[in-house]
Amino acid sequence: MHIHILGICGTFMGGVAALAREAGHRVTGCDAGVYPPMSDQLEALGIDLIEGFAADQMALRPDVYVVGNVVSRARLPDGTPKFPLMEAILDSGAPYTSGPQWLAENILQGRHVLAVAGTHGKTTTTSMLAWILECAGLAPGFLVGGVPLNFGVSARLGASGDSATTARPAPPFVIEADEYDTAFFDKRSKFVHYRPRTAVLNNLEFDHADIFDNLAAIERQFHHLLRTVPPSGRVVSNGVEESLDRVLHMGLWSELRTFGSTVSDFSAQGEPSDFEVLERDRVVASVQWGLTGVHNQLNALAAIAAADHLGVAPAQSAKALASFQNVRRRMETRGKVEMLAGTAPVTVYDDFAHHPTAIRTTLDGLKRQLTAEGRQKERILALFEPRSNTMKLGTMKSQLPWSLASADLAFCHAGGLDWDAGQALAELGKKSQVHQSIDSLVAAVIAEAQPGDHLVCMSNGGFGGIHERLLKALTERARSPGA
Repeated sequence: MHIHILGICGTFMGGVAALAREAGHRVTGCDAGVYPPMSDQLEALGIDLIEGFAADQMALRPDVYVVGNVVSRARLPDGTPKFPLMEAILDSGAPYTSGPQWLAENILQGRHVLAVAGTHGKTTTTSMLAWILECAGLAPGFLVGGVPLNFGVSARLGASGDSATTARPAPPFVIEADEYDTAFFDKRSKFVHYRPRTAVLNNLEFDHADIFDNLAAIERQFHHLLRTVPPSGRVVSNGVEESLDRVLHMGLWSELRTFGSTVSDFSAQGEPSDFEVLERDRVVASVQWGLTGVHNQLNALAAIAAADHLGVAPAQSAKALASFQNVRRRMETRGKVEMLAGTAPVTVYDDFAHHPTAIRTTLDGLKRQLTAEGRQKERILALFEPRSNTMKLGTMKSQLPWSLASADLAFCHAGGLDWDAGQALAELGKKSQVHQSIDSLVAAVIAEAQPGDHLVCMSNGGFGGIHERLLKALTERARSPGA
């Protein structure tokens, strides 16, 4: 089968492309404004990529067009279609489907699907769970909205087999389960297509203000997911989230395991980087790893509870987590520059955080780590851009000062925003700066940088290549007289 993917460079659609290619299909695709890591993965897979959405791609004549949710019926100011290829597909009557629907029909059939849902931590928890199952010898398939460093790819088929015709258990497939809508022609959440046997509800806050009116609307979609879990399945839910309690109270038809609270089935005691796992008040495992932050401790408990459903003991899961390397763009160190000989270097990080809660937990985690290591005098400089659809709308701008509380200085790239970022950050006083261009922001950061600083760059996009710019400018400053 030849599939042509519209919006192929999104993290989800890029994963679909990788799975389709591995399954033996011919894969081509188109997109605009690509950036790593997905562009690198597609290139390595040898998948032909066409820039833009021109209608002349109809000449490829694929068996089916797989449409990402970046595609719409929108029109440009001059009245021409923003996605002429989609208009041509509709006019011609050519077959098309969504990414989640294609995945459900062609990859997930006959699998034990483990779906990880939540406002935060989906990518990290999905990666943890896949790595646990890998270390347990289960050779899981997976699709992650990022690149787990343990695997080096965002998706793979994993072990094959048809549980309907063999006595063997269904091969596992771990998938990041997003609540965002499926496509312009299917406004259901992506995750309702996946039919999981194990469903993880990691947390739930208001997000995606461009498609959801309020938190209750998202809770309803999460409950639609629960409706698809079979009676022999398991729901793993965060025991400290009131929003998830409301979801569960709408109706539950499967086994429930909770995590996080002191009365949950799975809880933790100790620091996030070194803690014991308790199952109903009994110590069953110990996790010692390089990750920081309470959020990652909770992610680990969720993954352990989910793996337990497949018979992987918590102690075995904990052993696997000790070698877990995290995901690209999750507090990924992009480089270090020694400003003065014999002093601590300036470290530049890349992180995907874009929701206020994710920004806060990222910075809190680093702050806790520095304090635990006796390095609390080293400063944290937060560099961020409100780039997600929700943040562009300004829906959560009032939470930004709260989210940046652990930073010593905060630098906001506000280019293209329709709301006043300076006003939103005013309560931070001299701790915050707002810049309309990446060049201006980089120059300001370089002027402020001191030995031992930690520059945390947070965005769900490419951030204008800011990491490389910072490292280059820091190196030049270190080499210049009087630096």
